[in-house]
Amino acid sequence: MTTGPRPLIITAMTERQLVFEDHFDGPTLDPAVWVPNYLPQWSSRAATAAQYELADSCLRLFIPPGQALWCEDDHTPRMRVSGIQSGNFSGPAGSTIGQQPYREGLLVREEQKPFWGWTPTGGYIELRARAVVSPRSMVALWMVGLEDTPERCAEICITEMFGKSVVAGESVEVGMGLHTFRDPTVPEDFAAPRLPLDPTDFHLYAADWSPDQVDFYVDDVLIRTCPNPPSYPLQLMLAVFDFPDDGPLDDRVPEFVIDYIRGYSQR
Repeated sequence: MTTGPRPLIITAMTERQLVFEDHFDGPTLDPAVWVPNYLPQWSSRAATAAQYELADSCLRLFIPPGQALWCEDDHTPRMRVSGIQSGNFSGPAGSTIGQQPYREGLLVREEQKPFWGWTPTGGYIELRARAVVSPRSMVALWMVGLEDTPERCAEICITEMFGKSVVAGESVEVGMGLHTFRDPTVPEDFAAPRLPLDPTDFHLYAADWSPDQVDFYVDDVLIRTCPNPPSYPLQLMLAVFDFPDDGPLDDRVPEFVIDYIRGYSQR
């Protein structure tokens, strides 16, 4: 499935150094980099374990039909998730300290030990991936603050694609930009332009993150620029989602297949 390394010809990467790379060639995820769960502090490690496989030098995150709901007794909308993340942090059980709470007053159910895998503070981050999404599913790569202090919580979304926006074989809306959450220094600046690509094929999704702005690229083409990004370390989040209330289940298993992730130094 992988076509081997590409020549480094992107202007945004000129004169940069490779500082991180994962081709998913091993028998398991690298435990020094990845937590194979999605926001486990709001549930548990056992209940949020990702469904994934490593084969053909790719990571495949997927959601089988029988997978349980994530935080099924509390989260709206109902959803299933298979995701991994390159950092993890929470306060003790019963506290409100944790990453990406989905409502006010949410309490930690299972305390998470601090884990900093790959948590960059800038540079060029590139993903090569393909996706299978039905009208009720989506895939995403985003980066979020560790929330070791509450205001370090903003997000850089590198790519987000909903199946309901796909015109088969022709185009898809690709979300990218910044989310403020509880960081007043980062503006809300998000858009989902429609691009002429088929998400079932491999494409490149990238962000060039500097102190002043983030440039977003798809297949080496600059799509949009957002000023005033976060300046603190961010962890990577990779996931595929399924929303049962958005329509009937069809015969497609939602999946996000990642060939590689690379990180380059800032210029």
